[in-house]
Amino acid sequence: MHPESGTFYRLIWLMPASFAAHIAEEWLGGFAGWISHVVGGAMSDRAFIENNAFFMAVMLALTLFAATARTRWTALVLIAWASANLFWDAVFHLFATAWWAQYSPGVVTATLFYLPISFVVGRAALKDGVLTRADFAGAVTVGAVLMAFVIWAGLYHFAV
Repeated sequence: MHPESGTFYRLIWLMPASFAAHIAEEWLGGFAGWISHVVGGAMSDRAFIENNAFFMAVMLALTLFAATARTRWTALVLIAWASANLFWDAVFHLFATAWWAQYSPGVVTATLFYLPISFVVGRAALKDGVLTRADFAGAVTVGAVLMAFVIWAGLYHFAV
């Protein structure tokens, strides 16, 4: 760990904070209904609350673990999880907004918070020497797979 790596560990707390704002936007925008009526998936309000409570608990736990342990491994796991829930979720919302030509509940916070925070945290991880480029690329790739799984399982219930 490099002496200046504290920047990364301070910035990672922006991820659960932005996640909370994003959940609020999705809830207020009717994300569960939008998934059912526009996207063709199925999600109840209860499933929305339960899934996001679980995802937030994991995000907070991984952020705390990474901030206290300050190891390559904890940073790697956090970046993989966070890239799925922030960066790749932003890609999903932007794609969905363009594809269905209407507001995707969550696209505002995804654009204003998720994308900039993802880039700033990623840059800090590399600049501070917390992760190598290969580590970072691997974590973001794992995040893409996680997000694809969440969409397939959570929205389409494993439909093939």
